[in-house]
Amino acid sequence: MLLGQITEQFYIEPSGYVNTFAVRFYPYGFANFIDIPLNELGNKETPLRKLFGDKVSEQLSQEVIQAKTTNERIIVIEGFLFNSLCDKKTIDNIVKYTIDTMYLSKGSKSLNAILKDDLTKRRQLERNFLKQIGLSPKQLSKVIRLQATLQMLLNHTTESLTEIAYENEYYDQAHFVKDFKEFTGIRPKDFLKDEKMALSSLLYKKS
Repeated sequence: MLLGQITEQFYIEPSGYVNTFAVRFYPYGFANFIDIPLNELGNKETPLRKLFGDKVSEQLSQEVIQAKTTNERIIVIEGFLFNSLCDKKTIDNIVKYTIDTMYLSKGSKSLNAILKDDLTKRRQLERNFLKQIGLSPKQLSKVIRLQATLQMLLNHTTESLTEIAYENEYYDQAHFVKDFKEFTGIRPKDFLKDEKMALSSLLYKKS
């Protein structure tokens, strides 16, 4: 299955023993493989058969399941993605540049600051973001900033929420708590105590 861009609380609660294998894409990565606008796939699970057809998705699933090692699964997925890549499905260079700049600033740099004197392209950029990324520039910026915040929390970089808010350039601690709760459903101080957040540790905690 594909899990699209997430802009709200999304809980995954395994029942019993679960063995998982997942691929994470850069925000502008997955649009190179499908024709469907990515904003249609946000905040939900989409079966692979709806994106690539029954036969292709079933074959891919079986090859991943039957692979004996992680390296073998990586080879399977890489082969599938290279075969699915289409020259017509390309990411706008301004979209890519904007996202790269957002990551460099950990989501703290405003869209106006990134575009500088090219503000006439803002509307077109926002349309391309929804189609190719699935989020608006503002939403993605908030997600990137939250990811940086989660890394600090999970790696115990500091125990001070005020310092975390300062390091990630939130206006103040109230702004930090508001954004954090918007995406996770809970306050930062309760985040590490909630067992439902265990999957977040796998995604963001450094080994």
